[in-house]
Amino acid sequence: MSVAKLLERNVHRVSGKLQVSELFFEVPKDYSKPGDGSLRLFARSVERFENPILFLDQRGTGLSSTVTARTLARQGNPAEQAAYLKHFRADSIVRDCEAIRKNLTAEYPEGQRKWSIMGQSFGGFCSVNYLSRFPEGLREVFTCGGLPPLVKQPDEVYQKLCENVIKRNQAYYQKFPEDVKRAKDILKVLEEKRIKLPTDGDMTAARFVQLGFYFGFHGGMDTVHDIVLRCTSDLDQFGFLTRPTLAILDGILPFDNSVLYALIHEACYCQGAASNWSAERMIAKYPQFHRDFPKTGKPLYFTGEMIFRHMYNSFPELKALAETAEILAEVDDWPDLYDEAQLAKNEVPVYSATYVDDMYVHFDYARETASKIKNCKHFITNVWYHDALAGKSDELMKQLFALRDDVID
Repeated sequence: MSVAKLLERNVHRVSGKLQVSELFFEVPKDYSKPGDGSLRLFARSVERFENPILFLDQRGTGLSSTVTARTLARQGNPAEQAAYLKHFRADSIVRDCEAIRKNLTAEYPEGQRKWSIMGQSFGGFCSVNYLSRFPEGLREVFTCGGLPPLVKQPDEVYQKLCENVIKRNQAYYQKFPEDVKRAKDILKVLEEKRIKLPTDGDMTAARFVQLGFYFGFHGGMDTVHDIVLRCTSDLDQFGFLTRPTLAILDGILPFDNSVLYALIHEACYCQGAASNWSAERMIAKYPQFHRDFPKTGKPLYFTGEMIFRHMYNSFPELKALAETAEILAEVDDWPDLYDEAQLAKNEVPVYSATYVDDMYVHFDYARETASKIKNCKHFITNVWYHDALAGKSDELMKQLFALRDDVID
């Protein structure tokens, strides 16, 4: 496999006695066709003691050949854009990591060329792909809220995730019962009039319902409640949503600044099958999410981490990419992401944290995947949520390191 080409390295000292290296690499766009164009990747290495830590902007994000509506337009028509984006899934990201590892460790002694990796959420999906493809490059693997379902297509995944989202809605209204009426009143206003946002997007009823995206994070319910409270206060006092409120609504969901998230989110599950707008089809099976459900005297149910066609009408960065999204949803020849035979004979130590009430990665699938990875030690808890690595990092890392450094017998 190709070795990444180091284009630029700049080293700085920062407070905390840290040495930070800013690195730019060049890698093939398509590893099966090395001569067919390249991508520029950015990573930042932080070193204080003996071992440096590398933070990679995965291809298409951050400073690594960033994907936006404008940069995609340079690839050509929607079909050409879709063909380009097929190279931005976990399999390509892992090839980038392995190519970078070979570059950075080329002068290391043979026994020190492996590295340890940590994957949070989708990073865990990438880690399991790494175990499947290049286990020889790995010393150990840590995953947090990120053991992927070993499925071919995401329909069954979204059916289970819809059930999780229903439970989180129920927990939300149990915590904030006053928001039952407030949310329905806001929805009624948005159904009667499409409201323009500061960056030229549209605050539609469907977009408002997507705020449930936050229900699976520590403090996420409070975030949604604060928005509902603010909208209600504006409407009660003035009869319209004020500019500060619209600015919050404009930026609360990530899809304008992360179009890649919307375009290939469902494809991250696909192996030889099309996603075909899976979340949109599966959520339609649950009456709680039907538009008329709140009119029956029931609460408004917010949706979760799901991608819908209507987003390509209300998010300005996505509007130009609707046809590209349709093409990607129909792709049915996605390469396999995981090698279950290799995972079953895995020799790389794996330490994985899984959350019983994870709204984004269903516990049943995570537990099943852990059982299929040899040498996987599994920490399971029902007191943290999906983003515990950010919100509870000290406690979480103690548990993961205990899996590595201690025994139970």
